Amino acid sequence: MNLRKIWVPVGLAVLLIAAHQTYGWLGVAAAGGGIVMWLLLHFNRLMSVVRKASQQPIGYVASAVMLNAKLRPGVNMMHVVAMTRSLGKQQTPQGEQPEIFRWTDGSHSHVDCTFDHGRLVSWQMYRPPQDDAPAAAIEHTPTP
Repeated sequence: MNLRKIWVPVGLAVLLIAAHQTYGWLGVAAAGGGIVMWLLLHFNRLMSVVRKASQQPIGYVASAVMLNAKLRPGVNMMHVVAMTRSLGKQQTPQGEQPEIFRWTDGSHSHVDCTFDHGRLVSWQMYRPPQDDAPAAAIEHTPTP
């Protein structure tokens, strides 16, 4: 069970009760206004992330290597979508936990992120093998 789903509403209710005990209905109005502002800020950030993600192909990231370096365990799905500016391509069936999403870059490298109830638990990066053929050497001769 996710305790955040319980503690946030309980904390907001305690805040409203404390505001009522201290300042009466004026305190409830002030605390309620602060709560509404907090909710609007979160909603605005969510809409901004989704708007940016809607302008990219699903599962695309500019650099899989940079994404791999920036990921940390425990961040939520919205944070990862904000970093990639793209929705991940889902690799597991809908509604199955844990969920696996993939982001691929232009060099066909990809990062598979595993989310358990919306939180990042692990990720794995894959890089395709590169051609081992040496590049043509360019010889530079010093000018006399």
